[in-house]
Amino acid sequence: MALEKATKITSALMGAGKEYVCLMRLHGPVPEDVLLKTIQEFVGPVYQRPPLRSSVKRALRIRRIYYIRVLEIESKDVLMQVGCERGTYMRKLCHDIGEVLGVGAHMQELRRTRVGPFREDESLVTLQDLLDAYVLWRDEGYEKCIRKFILPVEKAVEHLPKIVIRDSAVDAICHGAALAAPGVLRVESGIKKGNLVAIFTQKGELVALAKALVRSEQIVVMDKGLVAKPTRVMMNPGTYPPFWREKKKT
Repeated sequence: MALEKATKITSALMGAGKEYVCLMRLHGPVPEDVLLKTIQEFVGPVYQRPPLRSSVKRALRIRRIYYIRVLEIESKDVLMQVGCERGTYMRKLCHDIGEVLGVGAHMQELRRTRVGPFREDESLVTLQDLLDAYVLWRDEGYEKCIRKFILPVEKAVEHLPKIVIRDSAVDAICHGAALAAPGVLRVESGIKKGNLVAIFTQKGELVALAKALVRSEQIVVMDKGLVAKPTRVMMNPGTYPPFWREKKKT
């Protein structure tokens, strides 16, 4: 759940990697060593066509499976922990594993345990817990619980590559200007053209989400030119001094 201006970054979480705990039921007996070996063959890029009952076009596409950990095997039931790219269908994965095994299989149960940087065992709280934390803060000024439950927006973009900018460039970005090379202080490696990146101040404050216009290798050697175009501005204009206006006047 995102609050106030943080709702602007939910699209970044939609594209983040996911983790599931999935119960797959086999339709016939399979030797355990064969089962384990076959499951690991699905780690990496796989072809998937969305099931009939899905909200997207049923076009063949490639999705990446980052890992599959078999947690438990009981008769024909296989409990798996799966880390995967967004848009991966677990029921299709179970079906395909069953096809390769030659006995058939289907997804019996599914639970999502991670979205991007948010994990079920670290981030989930009940509404009652949230209410109690709020009452403690309101009535007694005790902040520890509510700060644990309501996280800063920076937490939601931990999975994105980051560009740290100079203080003199912050206000221009807040007004929607594209980020130019002279404003860049540090950049993470691995950024490709078109990637969604997070722009930060030197203090670790999120300024904006942006679309990279060049690769990170180019950014570090550029003396001029544009490197990223904001798509979602998070920081209010005027938070940092408007150096760009002073420069324009001179």
